[in-house]
Amino acid sequence: MHPSSNAKTVDTHVSATLPLPSQSAKPVFKILDDSIKLYGEKPALNFEDLSFTYNELGKQVDQIATGLQAVGVQKGTKVGIFMPNTPYSVLFYYGILKAGGTVVNYNPLYALREIKFQAENSETEFLVTLDQEELLNKADTLVGETPVKKIIVCPGASPSEVESNSTHVLFSDLVSHGDTPVDVAIDPASDIAVLQYTGGTTGVPKAAMLTHANVSVNAEQFYHLLHNVVEDGAEKTLGILPLFHVFAMTVVMNYSIRIGAEILLTPRFDPKLLAPILKDKKPTILPAAPAAFAAIAKHPATSGIDLSYTKFCVAGGAPIPREVKDLFESKTGATIVEAYGLTEASPVTNSNPPDGVVKIGSIGPVIAETDIKIVDIEDGETPVDQGKAGEVCFRGPQVMLGYYQNEEETHNTIRDGWLHTGDIGYMDEDGYIFLLDRLKDMILVSGYNVYPTQVEGQIYKHPAVEEC
Repeated sequence: MHPSSNAKTVDTHVSATLPLPSQSAKPVFKILDDSIKLYGEKPALNFEDLSFTYNELGKQVDQIATGLQAVGVQKGTKVGIFMPNTPYSVLFYYGILKAGGTVVNYNPLYALREIKFQAENSETEFLVTLDQEELLNKADTLVGETPVKKIIVCPGASPSEVESNSTHVLFSDLVSHGDTPVDVAIDPASDIAVLQYTGGTTGVPKAAMLTHANVSVNAEQFYHLLHNVVEDGAEKTLGILPLFHVFAMTVVMNYSIRIGAEILLTPRFDPKLLAPILKDKKPTILPAAPAAFAAIAKHPATSGIDLSYTKFCVAGGAPIPREVKDLFESKTGATIVEAYGLTEASPVTNSNPPDGVVKIGSIGPVIAETDIKIVDIEDGETPVDQGKAGEVCFRGPQVMLGYYQNEEETHNTIRDGWLHTGDIGYMDEDGYIFLLDRLKDMILVSGYNVYPTQVEGQIYKHPAVEEC
């Protein structure tokens, strides 16, 4: 790399035997359709011992897509998914997209005011949720006060007292319309698959417009990263990350379905519930947040379980402290690789290679077909020399169109085709990126830049500190 340009595509993960990821841009539901042809009778999804093959998953997705079209979902209709991890999360994600709609992911733990803001801002017309009192009460409040017109109610754990009416569509009624949805013409490059909410570079929630191409190509970029260490049609992915989060959407769901893996989905992260899954079902791909890796290493139910059979344990969502990585690896025999992404990039941009050099404290090089540059913190434009800290910027086929109905923030964040992340970092001589912190979190001490991660690193060294 020439230091003065500081824009680089690292080609270590691009195989000459594979097409470029961007050549695989497609409607996102085609990821599932293609895998059904290859892996039809193989297990696709397991949830509390409820199991679906790829064929069964595909049939239910077609029924949901047909039903959604019957109740009024058209191309571009915003349909919210408002629930914790269940099979319905996966089924409706693909069903909405196949019906032509746009998925709006909702965090089920959000307060009502946050849900109302998101429903209004995204113009959500239909909301899919579970027959659970807390979720249903929040969902019902949206009707009449926001653009939400109907609530689609999926069965919960208890017998239902909910009846079909002018605002409630029961799942059993929705899937009674057959399984032949009308084909919808999708332009992967311009049609929005997902509105994914994020604070982005500020604290105000904004919806990243992720196109079908953004999302499908990012799954393919991840495929390029791992193609030497996984076997198509033979893997199991642990699904402890919430699917309404963009990391799980791509890595747990879309990528796993791309390779014909079985997703071992859990409703929530609980080491006691997780222990038998790790022991008996043996997931080979384990994506998780650093806090989950720490809990697995420390909890009596999971600490010491042999995970040396795993092929890829990937940490994302936050930097993983060296102490957590070392503890997990010493307790389980598995190796954690740190990756990085952000909602605005669908989300994956960087990862330490699963079959190459892993650098502690680094998010690794960029993945296939991704450009990176580090720019001056003050002017936000001038590339800095290799090894010097600056704002990290990306360019690639996974970068969003922009923020929904927010041109000002879009122009602030995407400049001349480059996504400005608000993260401060530097690139070493091998193209590995080391993040220091968020631009807005930098502290000035006696004229020197100090980053919270540096402070946290020192605190972690104290023997009385378990987590920081």
